[in-house]
Amino acid sequence: MTRLMKTSLTALGLLLALPACAQQPAAKAPARPANDADPALWVVKDKDTTVYLFGTIHVLKPGLTWFDEAVKTAFDRSNEVKLELVMPDQAAMTKLVMATGVAPAGAPPLTEQLPADKRPAFTKAVVDMGLPANALDRFRPWLAATQLSIAPLSKMGYDSANGPEAVITAAAKQAGKPLTGLETAEQQLGFFGSLSQPAQLQFLESTVDELPKLDETMATMVKEWADGDPDALAREMNDNLKDSPEVAKVLLTDRNARWAQWIKGRMAQPGTVFIAVGAGHLAGPDSVQAQLAKLGLKAERIRY
Repeated sequence: MTRLMKTSLTALGLLLALPACAQQPAAKAPARPANDADPALWVVKDKDTTVYLFGTIHVLKPGLTWFDEAVKTAFDRSNEVKLELVMPDQAAMTKLVMATGVAPAGAPPLTEQLPADKRPAFTKAVVDMGLPANALDRFRPWLAATQLSIAPLSKMGYDSANGPEAVITAAAKQAGKPLTGLETAEQQLGFFGSLSQPAQLQFLESTVDELPKLDETMATMVKEWADGDPDALAREMNDNLKDSPEVAKVLLTDRNARWAQWIKGRMAQPGTVFIAVGAGHLAGPDSVQAQLAKLGLKAERIRY
C-alpha cells in the first residue's frame, strides 16, 4: 500500500515552517492519560567533546512533561544547541514559500493534475480547511500536501507551541546558549521543491487518502515517542518511505548523512552540543546513528 502521509509527519519540521492558510478552532484536551514522557536520548562522545541527540515530535498537545530528567540534564550541560531549523521571521518565510511553492504561470490548476477519482476528496479536504474549493489550485503539489497535513492538527489539539523545538528555543535563549540550525529555510523548502512532479503528486494523493487516519496516526506516534520506543516509531514513521525511494532519499537518508558528517566534524572541537531533530531521523536503518556508525562513531542510548 503506497502511503506518504507518514512522510509528511516525519518531515513536520518542514511543514510547521509554512504559514497557516486558515484560522483553526481551539485545541481539545490532551488524550494521553499519563503526563510523564521519557523520549529517547543518545550521546556521542570522546575525551573532550560530547554531542547529545534528542528526537522530537514537532507538535504536541498541552500537558505532557518531557523537558526534565536526562533530557534537561543533557541540555543544561550543553554550551551549544542545534535544531533542524531556526525559523526566519514570518514575512521572510512567507516570501520564500510563495517563491518556491506556487506553480509558474500557465501551469494547469492543481485539481486538474490529480486523477479524476482523487479530485472529490482533495476538494473536500480544502473546503474542510474553511477555504474555497479552488484555493490551493495555484500551489505546487508538495505545498498543497503540507498545508493539508498541517490544518487538521490544531483541530485535534496539537500545537507547535507545545512542541520540543519551541520549549528548547525558549530555554536556550533564557540560558544564553548559542542556538543555530543544521539547515536553512531555503534548504528545507528546496528539499520539497526538488522532488519530481510525479513524486509530488503521489505525495499529495497519499496525503489526501490518509487524512481520515491522521488523528490515530498522530496519537500512536506521540505515545511511541513518549514511551522512548524508537523501533516502534521507526515502523510508524519511516517504513512507508520505502514506497517512494525518491522521497526517502531527499527527506530522510541524505539529510541524516549530512547531519552525521556535521557531527563528525564537530567532534574535532571540544565542548558539549545538544542536537534536537525530528524523532524519525533517529530511528530505523538509515538513522543518524546508523550514518554515524559508518563514520566510525558510536551513539549510545541514555537510559533513564
